[in-house]
Amino acid sequence: MYAQLQVGFYNSTCPQTETIVRQAVQNQFNSDPSITAALLRMHFHDCFVRGCDASILIKSTGSKKSEREAGPNKTVRGYELIDKIKKTLETSCPSTVSCADIITLATRDSVALAGGPNYPIPTGRRDGLISNIADVNLPGPSLTIPQALQFFTNKGLTLNDMVTLLGAHTVGIAHCNFFQGRLSPVPDKTMDPTLAAQLLKTCTKSSATAFLDQNTSFSVDNEYYRQITLRKGILTIDQELTLDKSSAPIVTSFAANKDVFSQSFANAMIKMANIDVLVGSAGEIRKNCGVFNQKANRKVVN
Repeated sequence: MYAQLQVGFYNSTCPQTETIVRQAVQNQFNSDPSITAALLRMHFHDCFVRGCDASILIKSTGSKKSEREAGPNKTVRGYELIDKIKKTLETSCPSTVSCADIITLATRDSVALAGGPNYPIPTGRRDGLISNIADVNLPGPSLTIPQALQFFTNKGLTLNDMVTLLGAHTVGIAHCNFFQGRLSPVPDKTMDPTLAAQLLKTCTKSSATAFLDQNTSFSVDNEYYRQITLRKGILTIDQELTLDKSSAPIVTSFAANKDVFSQSFANAMIKMANIDVLVGSAGEIRKNCGVFNQKANRKVVN
């Protein structure tokens, strides 16, 4: 299906696309480096529900609740940046660049700005025509490796892809309620006791958060894997990566070599961005990322 995606898809129809996206992401990153984590999460949550079709961006209407309203998506951020980029692109090249491609390109650029790999990403995705709250079924932070892997294999991804993509936690944060059970009433024996004591103090307020990589919290690097080998995983799923015999060797390999992780991350991100994409005349090119086009405005490619 994604054979119709290609690097530089907009070279003739809107040649400044990637420059416009990059500049907007750079501006945002300069004032808020946490945008990398926000975009990685948005991209993942979009691609794992109905494919990478920007269905996560659709706003609910009175009668119809969209994906944005689902529990796991309530803390997704970055919508304003995507809207800003879309507005600029609509001025330059009306009804040409999809919101799905904007998410994909913006995520790629934010990863590079945070010190991660800068990879060429194929474009040509189209925007979906459906966004339902009931379709949202995402892997939670307390799953075992076999349980989590089922979500990934259902999308055509491998164990190696999963361990790699969880490396996005190198720039992530989590609200305390997602790992409180590992701290009290009895501290989880698989967590470093000093870290557990520190997190217990942090989490006295229910609204508090913690960095998933306690060392280089805004850098896309292999430090997350080094931390979890030292029993400093915050979420259950993070620590499970080192405890499960199937994933542990991959963690060891990434912890030992930043370049191996970096290359694997680029490959896995490209693969994830290809999940169930709409191409050709499927879907539409939205004029406003948060709203489906009126039927009369739908741009169909012949």
